[in-house]
Amino acid sequence: MISIEEARRIILSHSQRLGAEEVPILHSLGRIAAEDTFAPWDIPAADHSAMDGYAFAHADAAAGDLTICGFLPAGETRTEPVLTGCAVKIMTGAPLPPGCDTVVPQEDVEESDGVIRFTGTVKKGDHVRCRGEDVTAGERVISTGACLRPQELGMLSSLGKTAVAVFRRVRVAVLSTGDELIQPGSMPVPGKIINSNSFSIAAQVLEAGGEPVMLGIARDDREITRTKILEGMQADVLITTGGVSVGDRDFVREALQELGGEILFWKVAMKPGKPVAFAMVRGKPVFALPGNPVAAMVAFEQFVRPSLLKMMGHSRIFRPIVRGTLVEAAANRGNRPHLVRCAVELVEGCYVVSVTGNQSSARLSSLTSCNGLLKLPPDSLLDAGAEVDVQLLDRHFEMGEGPSEADR
Repeated sequence: MISIEEARRIILSHSQRLGAEEVPILHSLGRIAAEDTFAPWDIPAADHSAMDGYAFAHADAAAGDLTICGFLPAGETRTEPVLTGCAVKIMTGAPLPPGCDTVVPQEDVEESDGVIRFTGTVKKGDHVRCRGEDVTAGERVISTGACLRPQELGMLSSLGKTAVAVFRRVRVAVLSTGDELIQPGSMPVPGKIINSNSFSIAAQVLEAGGEPVMLGIARDDREITRTKILEGMQADVLITTGGVSVGDRDFVREALQELGGEILFWKVAMKPGKPVAFAMVRGKPVFALPGNPVAAMVAFEQFVRPSLLKMMGHSRIFRPIVRGTLVEAAANRGNRPHLVRCAVELVEGCYVVSVTGNQSSARLSSLTSCNGLLKLPPDSLLDAGAEVDVQLLDRHFEMGEGPSEADR
């Protein structure tokens, strides 16, 4: 068996960034920019008023009262210079007329019979957004590799963009194996198990930003398994669950080899998720995950998700790690690192970590009540109150919102 870290190293060394595609701005949210974007013009394009008020030459302020000599709403311009001793009533966003360099808000003047009088001190340049204050022409405003958030989409729109080049979303074929599996919607019967793996793994692909391609179930037959895997080669990545161990009807590894695949490792020193295999088949990554639901999802988090993110151009490919305090004692009496499902809460600015009960790799409820993974070294015992590192799994918690009571 190899370590988790070595398995990741092998996988990432074979995870190549995908090509680019151009998509409409709104479809680029959460995608990764595939090229630099440079500003074609200054933003603002001219000196603008930042307030509803009056524009004037600051040199005239010392004279006291100013005569109102016009009105300039947003969306219009004035080419006629403003005469000495005069001010133009101006709305927010309107470009300053020639001769003006300062704006006073309308609430800071007294207006009577077409004349304004200042009620406070006015500084030169007050309430003026200067040309190029935000962005100057030729400036690089978005770099290759940037994750496009709402603010980046706003910036692209302000530059006149309607589409943007982004790295392509990875298409991931998802295949479950086993004669015991039946699809959701079926009534469970003795000896059969509803196929939850395809849907949990596909959801993890979606959450990572990929596009799952559902291949259904491959029965425990060498030729069927081989045909289904071959079908999965139409995608960028293939994920299988089950059929990768050493049973008489575990045909996944054999099928991969028959298709000319190179199995780069099989078995990782971790619990759950030991029977994980990674192969390259016809230049494409194939992840053969365990059949137990928890083991499959935990293995996806450790190995598949970072690979998919790298392929889609992300620079941040690993979940964040936080330091927290263990509520109860936790033990690992095995000889492999144990990734323990746990619930993490932010209490008075500190992370508090609780184990989510029985840690069986078939107990999916241990994941539904968790938002983190605690890595326990082999043959270890941690007392309540111990400081531990936890890998956060929930995106909303990564953003600092923390779980609600309902999440528990």
